[in-house]
Amino acid sequence: MEEENSNIEELLLKKKYNEKCSGCKVDEAKELKKDVTFRNLFNIWIIVLCSALPISSLYPFLYFMVKDFNIAKREEDISVHAGYVGSAFMLGRCLTSVLWGMIADRYGRKPVVIISLISVVIFNALFGLSTSFWMAVVTRFILGSLNGSLGPMNAYASEIFREEYQALGLSTVCAAWGVGLVFGPALGGYLAQPAQKYPYLFPKDSFWDKFPYFLPCFVISAITFAVAISCIWLPETLHNHSMSHDKSEGIENGNSEGESDKKIQKEESVFRNWALMSSIIIYCVFALHDVAYSEVFSLWAISPRRLDGLNFTTDDVGNVLSVSGIAIIIFQLGLYQSVQKVCGPVNLARISGVLSIPILQSYPLMTMLSGFKLYLAIYTASILNNVMIEIISTGLFILQNRAVEQHQRGIANGICMTAMSAFKVIGPAAGGAILTLSQKRLNASFLPGTHLVYFFLNVVEGLGVLLMFKPFLSIKKTTSEQLH
Repeated sequence: MEEENSNIEELLLKKKYNEKCSGCKVDEAKELKKDVTFRNLFNIWIIVLCSALPISSLYPFLYFMVKDFNIAKREEDISVHAGYVGSAFMLGRCLTSVLWGMIADRYGRKPVVIISLISVVIFNALFGLSTSFWMAVVTRFILGSLNGSLGPMNAYASEIFREEYQALGLSTVCAAWGVGLVFGPALGGYLAQPAQKYPYLFPKDSFWDKFPYFLPCFVISAITFAVAISCIWLPETLHNHSMSHDKSEGIENGNSEGESDKKIQKEESVFRNWALMSSIIIYCVFALHDVAYSEVFSLWAISPRRLDGLNFTTDDVGNVLSVSGIAIIIFQLGLYQSVQKVCGPVNLARISGVLSIPILQSYPLMTMLSGFKLYLAIYTASILNNVMIEIISTGLFILQNRAVEQHQRGIANGICMTAMSAFKVIGPAAGGAILTLSQKRLNASFLPGTHLVYFFLNVVEGLGVLLMFKPFLSIKKTTSEQLH
């Protein structure tokens, strides 16, 4: 036994890494170090955060922005046009995510990340300067088309860490993504219309008064610019061996490399990988629910009481979402790793999906509350619902990245982003339209007012929960599980 162990150690020590390959350097570091470095977690965190911030930062002020465009004939129609602006980003991402995944598999994760961050810097700022409805739609569409970093960052998070820490890496992606989707609206709520909120800093008739929605976009673009510069030092996880090196290495190591190349060529298409495709389909269903919820919540909260809303200010919405974002950070980075080890990522996602249904259906009842009771109810429900959204997303991301090998992760995550974005195109438009419909039937006998829109959200949530069970969902075992 001792001889066998020593032989294994010698083989590991003799394992050859290409000094010119950045992916080999990462693999060598994983062999030598078992700890999770803070730098890798921080890199993932800030990149995903900057990619997520612009997606939903517009929701608190979108209602007022569309109103200023004077395109809606009636106040009740504002939500419909707001839905079109919200959907433009996802339509752009839907059309290009597979392409970005292919580029990430061919040229590396790092180039895609840098291009995506630069697109945020430019086009998110331009969106804040929009003077017409169509300018807003076009800038959001281009921003979505060029923002292709989430898929490659999912692959990156599963490659930069050893297998036992992959759940932590992917939960960091989901935590940063969730925080971005929550803090984005918070920034939008606090910083939009600064001349009205902070007249002592932003005088009337100044630049900030003429472009009242530019400040939150500018702040996000400025942060993203700094992160894009820092990505110059980001480690690349994709192997970049030349063909000549692969051939010589294959001969040198008893054709092991050549055999692995043949194995890769014969491997099944990602579209025939049901473990991957089933998890992507389920994720798309929840993505539809999540983006519709994000838009509906902000629009509903700032709607007047006569339209069955809460009559919140953008600051009120920002406060609720900020607290929810802090809760996501605490749970995802502090508790998720331990809880998912006990329950497993799939069972934890199932439980979260079931529990979120009664919480979501309680939202319309909050219009009967006021003062401290209202704030206590809305803060509690928002925290629980947003944490459960991230639990479900993290579990499905883990399944997706375990279902494929490294050389297919970029395209697999690209397919996921394309499919998810297609559903998220529907989400804001459908959510805005149903909210408008619900506000026109306040005195209906069945599902009056906003009971209707939250009922539809729960129908989608319930469908997602049902699909997470067999025989629809297929789960691929990890290497360690196969060995046991």
